[in-house]
Amino acid sequence: MKRRSALALLGAIPAAALLCGCATTAAPAGTGDLGVVVERARGTLALVNTSSRTLLAEIEGLGDLSHASVVFSRDGASAYVFGRDGGLSKVNLLARRIDARVMQAGNSIGGAISTDGTLVAAQNYAPGGVKVFDSRTLALLADIPARFEAAGEAPRLSRVVGLVDLPGRRFAFSLFDADAIWIADLSDATRPVITKLQGVGRQPYDALVTPDGRYYIAGLFGEDGLALVDLWDDVPKARRILAGYGRGEQALPVYKMPHLRGWAVAGRHAYLPAIGRHEVLVVDTETWAEVGRIAVAGQPVFVMAQPDARQVWVNFALPDYDRVQVIDTLSRRIVQTLSPGKAVLHMEFTPRGEAVWISSRDANRVSVIDTRRFETLAMLDIDSPSGVFFTSRAARLGF
Repeated sequence: MKRRSALALLGAIPAAALLCGCATTAAPAGTGDLGVVVERARGTLALVNTSSRTLLAEIEGLGDLSHASVVFSRDGASAYVFGRDGGLSKVNLLARRIDARVMQAGNSIGGAISTDGTLVAAQNYAPGGVKVFDSRTLALLADIPARFEAAGEAPRLSRVVGLVDLPGRRFAFSLFDADAIWIADLSDATRPVITKLQGVGRQPYDALVTPDGRYYIAGLFGEDGLALVDLWDDVPKARRILAGYGRGEQALPVYKMPHLRGWAVAGRHAYLPAIGRHEVLVVDTETWAEVGRIAVAGQPVFVMAQPDARQVWVNFALPDYDRVQVIDTLSRRIVQTLSPGKAVLHMEFTPRGEAVWISSRDANRVSVIDTRRFETLAMLDIDSPSGVFFTSRAARLGF
């Protein structure tokens, strides 16, 4: 109760005072120090300082955050929150309030912001498709229904996943039900130009874009393998990679879908979660051929590289969701196993990677871990934390 009261009082300080420090003894902070943690059970966003490792405020009224994600404006001052209930909220991190909010769909699982920061796009399950908004006002600019026709069936809408930003006011996304990848050019936001790649593989379920913006890679739930698109081609097309990586082995039940936006590209290699398997795949990004596998404690969910690419951190689905393992990228061996708390849902590295923040939903805490000594630097009491997002994402493609 004391913590809640203190946060409520802090949240009441005017934004101008926060910027100049004239109404409080607290030192002003630049947006590069800020981040947010999703409190999924309460529809609340916890505002944190990544340098002081402290909880600054809580922002309420964000709806269903059971599968929420966040992107940031180019200046890091605004967070765009995509809620499972279809709500899209623009949160002012300096004033610590919601500046705008729209209910744009019935079921939404994430979004992206254009590289120039002017467009915010939401990917939707229901109705299936993508909606694009003005990042300043959240005014709707474009509606892209994910309509497709299957043989012998009436036209219908597909669930959309794997939405990422691309250079040049473009977005790429996958159609789970249509086995397709679409690329939307919004040079004129009111007249999107859509390139449709059909038959990319069965049920693409999530995707990433490589840090240089060249490759879009979608995981395939309906088959062993992935779909890769070279976006630098004059006429982009999808091809399969890692086909049959589980061939000849008994398929395992999938307890939680891997989240591929956290896939790790470390130097020349990508470290990818093997769906339904207790393995991390190592892939050469020059040839896109598998060059190794690393046995891990359970089914990987997030596989994330530190900013310096020296280590890769992995968390897991049930029943191993209380553990995190660290892979050394030189030896490709597990060098540390941590137990930060039950139901580890997300990890986020500080901008230069000296620490990682790990959310443990069922322990109601976020742990801050030193990435060299693996010591716990801080623990923050946060209700049912899930996603952790830092404003340093504003400068990264595909985040």
